[in-house]
Amino acid sequence: MYVCGMTVYDFCHLGHARVLVVFDMVVRVLRSRGLEVRYVRNITDIDDKIIVRANELSEPIDAVTSRFIDAMHEDEAALNVMPPDEEPRATGHIQSIIDMVRVLQDKGLAYQGSNGDVYFRVRKFPGYGALSGRSLDELLTGARVEKDEGKDDPLDFVLWKTAKANEPSWPSPWGDGRPGWHIECSAMSTQCLGDHFDIHGGGMDLRFPHHENEIAQSEGATGKRFVNTWMHNGFVQIDEEKMSKSLGNFLTIRNLLADDPDPNRAGEVIRFLILLSHYRSPLNFSDGILGQARAGLDRLYAALRLAPAKPASALSAEVRSYEAAFQQALDDDFNTPSAIAVLFELAREINKASEARDTALVDELGCALKRLADVLGILYQDPERFLGIGSGSRSGVDGILSASEIENLLAERRQARESRDFARADEIRDQLEQMGVELMDRPDGSTEWRVR
Repeated sequence: MYVCGMTVYDFCHLGHARVLVVFDMVVRVLRSRGLEVRYVRNITDIDDKIIVRANELSEPIDAVTSRFIDAMHEDEAALNVMPPDEEPRATGHIQSIIDMVRVLQDKGLAYQGSNGDVYFRVRKFPGYGALSGRSLDELLTGARVEKDEGKDDPLDFVLWKTAKANEPSWPSPWGDGRPGWHIECSAMSTQCLGDHFDIHGGGMDLRFPHHENEIAQSEGATGKRFVNTWMHNGFVQIDEEKMSKSLGNFLTIRNLLADDPDPNRAGEVIRFLILLSHYRSPLNFSDGILGQARAGLDRLYAALRLAPAKPASALSAEVRSYEAAFQQALDDDFNTPSAIAVLFELAREINKASEARDTALVDELGCALKRLADVLGILYQDPERFLGIGSGSRSGVDGILSASEIENLLAERRQARESRDFARADEIRDQLEQMGVELMDRPDGSTEWRVR
């Protein structure tokens, strides 16, 4: 599987988070079914946007790209995204790119324009537009030609850009220059996975023209079918509007992580939120929906906390039925919302078994919940830490109260209840809840707390 990765000129945003999480989930699911998966996700480290950003920052291009690659890897870790098996960079595949362009030119599918750039002849490739469902006439209607462009046809796209002043360049048969964006992925994917492979993924915005152009370049050069299956995740919207810098609703992963006092918790909440929607559907983000995702994870972790970490010795027919439903959901085009619904059913059964003091069933259901959640890359933290239960698990409540101060108030509340001063006990509970501390009175008379 090859997935189009990031163009590293800025911090990763919520749309990037969706790509990272979705295809990490796909790899985990395929491997859980016993398949061997080689996962390649590229990095675009030479591009017009990168050059512009480096000039804005008055920094060398490699300094800019290195910094944002490091930041991307930090974001991946926060989202519990596994590293791909291979992470090629465009600048490390310049010779492969040149070789592919030369093959296309030798086959009459590419030419050097009057401005020195090398272009792909779209009309020479039968079936162009099949992935996106667009005809050449439709494409021509929306095409335009800049005054300084040297291409023969407005539909043609650039493969190799001739060198400009103060821009990075590499020697080539057409003079010094640098690759066009589309050819980078064709060269890297075929170099890493061969001329033909199983899955190619990326965001919906890449289907046209990027992936359409990849097909034309790759199949034009190799004469073989490029990819078996194309997968595109849906767009991210912020409060029903498409996320964009121009609208001022541009959210980076780092912004969202910084909004929670526990970054580990915040990263898992973001991952869970992404998986609550089918990967092909639009994802509408809002503070409210993020809070709902957080509450949902709380429910799952609360159930998991009731079960021990040790594996169950055997699986009953009831538990096997949950596992079958979970697998069936994921076999249906990676239907994570339906799979997560099975996890909530397991959590409900754990709570019922706990109330009935059926420890054997609690153990079995808890192990199933943990095992299935692991396929989605969730429920990997300590439940008490995630829930913020007990003294010392959090340093305080948004800097207002320390853990010891909370415990002192709880001791005063216990004393008030023993003295039958229920008004004071309720007053302390209300005070703590206003500060974001939720109390949980246990049947044995003890009280646990967590930060909401």
